[in-house]
Amino acid sequence: MGHHLDGKSSIVPLIDRLNKYPVGLPDSDKLRQILAILFTEDEAFIASRFPLTEATLKELVRSTGWESARLQAKLDEMADKGLVMDTKYGGKTFYLLMPGLIGFFEFSFMKQRNDLPVAELAQLMHEYLYGDPEQKMGREFFASKTPLTRSLPYEEHIPVSSQIATYESAREIIKNAKYGGIGMCYCRHKKEHLNDSCKKNAPTREICISLGTAAKFMVRRGFAEYRTTEQLLAVLDKARDLRLTHITDNIRHKPSFICNCCSCCCELLGGLLQGFPMGVAKTNYTLQIDSETCLGCGLCHKACNVAALETVAAENGKRKKRMTVLADNCLGCGACISACPSKSLSLIPASRPPIPEKKKDLFKAILKEKKRLTPFVVSGIKNKIRRKFGMG
Repeated sequence: MGHHLDGKSSIVPLIDRLNKYPVGLPDSDKLRQILAILFTEDEAFIASRFPLTEATLKELVRSTGWESARLQAKLDEMADKGLVMDTKYGGKTFYLLMPGLIGFFEFSFMKQRNDLPVAELAQLMHEYLYGDPEQKMGREFFASKTPLTRSLPYEEHIPVSSQIATYESAREIIKNAKYGGIGMCYCRHKKEHLNDSCKKNAPTREICISLGTAAKFMVRRGFAEYRTTEQLLAVLDKARDLRLTHITDNIRHKPSFICNCCSCCCELLGGLLQGFPMGVAKTNYTLQIDSETCLGCGLCHKACNVAALETVAAENGKRKKRMTVLADNCLGCGACISACPSKSLSLIPASRPPIPEKKKDLFKAILKEKKRLTPFVVSGIKNKIRRKFGMG
């Protein structure tokens, strides 16, 4: 493991490199301690030398100055730790440095680890994410105009008159992925090491769904287990029974995961509750309450994962209170609807910003908003030139 913070020369270059991603990691003493645990000195150096896009072994040999066999062995170790993703295209292996969030922070708690001081790491991550009064990490992750993630609606609650697009359907996303895996929830697992548990009794294991190329990597490296489409759909049903909110990539083409989230554990939804209500893209629906039949019982408020419902005084004199929707908070997921005993809740269409088509479009939008786009464009052009002339 790491624990080599004192005198470590690669920590700052590593942070600089990570902060070129659409979502970076604001520097702090806590972050440096986390990175010193997760990365050895050699791993931190290699990571700091990664280009901004996928790279071949030959390209990484050039950027690090390491001998090929030695570097390949180290990259294999880093992939096992979730620091690097390795994928094969056209007979070549490409390596991608994982970002911190969503990336190696999550992977550090997505399988049982004997190589890490997990209790110490859980506490450090909690303090890093929630202990900063300036909310630097919160602003880095959630404050972009274009969110990194989006919510998905419970399809059974969508109005009959609405035509749901394929990318809005959690079930269709899973069916179209062709390959999927099931894994451990990073948020709930980390919370266990903080001696806390989920208030909705949601499981820690076999609840987070990975899809497509990402799933193949995660299964191969032990972060997930392969599941059939039918088995993944059953996980989705279980999540709905628990009134969890489905969260996926904020893209239409080939989302790579579906997390099943609760407000008490999930760091995505926790960010919304910490003051960033627009930090996860909302569905194309919002909640409507029938004020004539609403009992004001508050069960919907208890079921809601983003505190989008509150009690107000009733206006019709028949009862003292009723529920109302906080429109800015509501994700339009419908997780609360089945909790209503008087069937007063429903989803109605809402106008939302367009969803980016592919991940590169999403990243481009966020990078442009943060004024970080130019290095990615330059890096992409250089890679194309190198590979065209057989240098990669």
